[in-house]
Amino acid sequence: MTKKSPSTINKAAPGVLIALLLAVWQGLSSLGVVPKYMLPSPADVVKAFFADFPLLVSHSKTTLAEAALGLSCAIFLAFVVAFFMDRYSLLRRAVYPLLVVSQTVPTVAIAPLLILWLGYGIAPKVVLIVITCFFPMAIGLLEGFSSADPDTINLMRAMGSTQNQIFRYVKFPSALRQFFASLKIAASYSVVGAVISEWLGGMEGLGVYMTRVKKSYSFDKMFAVIFLISAISLLLMKAIDLLQKKATPWDNLRQQEQEL
Repeated sequence: MTKKSPSTINKAAPGVLIALLLAVWQGLSSLGVVPKYMLPSPADVVKAFFADFPLLVSHSKTTLAEAALGLSCAIFLAFVVAFFMDRYSLLRRAVYPLLVVSQTVPTVAIAPLLILWLGYGIAPKVVLIVITCFFPMAIGLLEGFSSADPDTINLMRAMGSTQNQIFRYVKFPSALRQFFASLKIAASYSVVGAVISEWLGGMEGLGVYMTRVKKSYSFDKMFAVIFLISAISLLLMKAIDLLQKKATPWDNLRQQEQEL
């Protein structure tokens, strides 16, 4: 009789836990412990999802377009800011506290101001996503640049390497792990940020759809959107994980050696 390997059990554990939670949820709803108008059953949520599937796909395209544009701008801005903060210590000491302070302001409080300043188009939504996603990536990159091996840097300096060469061959590769870790967080934030911005204004998007079904008290459709947003975020994180394996093959070799 063969035993399952620990890796197989670890991979199956999240799915088993989710299935168990859904079964308990369905049981509570079927037995009437929780009224359906307060908490619709998973079966009702699935029915609502497929009933409005074409509409959800249409709204998802708008939300994903906003999230992709905002995340792309946040990645570019994070690289630029982290690069100059790593290169100039004075700039780092001046800007770093401002980055921390920028995260203390709730995004729900910023969104109405952005709509007031930029209108109801895509601009305020992209700006809100950039504000939400920029911080974790900038800090992750900055910490990655700082964690580069000092002995390797000193060796390259002794060999006459320029700062740009040191950055390209030492600091940038050493920061990729932190960058991808923060990118996973930022990718999920981008979708949530787009939905939050759509709550306050817009004609299309999952946030607009949520606002409409909430006003009609269709909570089964509300949960369908929540599950869809969660699924999109998980798919984005999985795609980034695959991209990380392609971009950092040395980490894959190190993990394989540790498993052996």
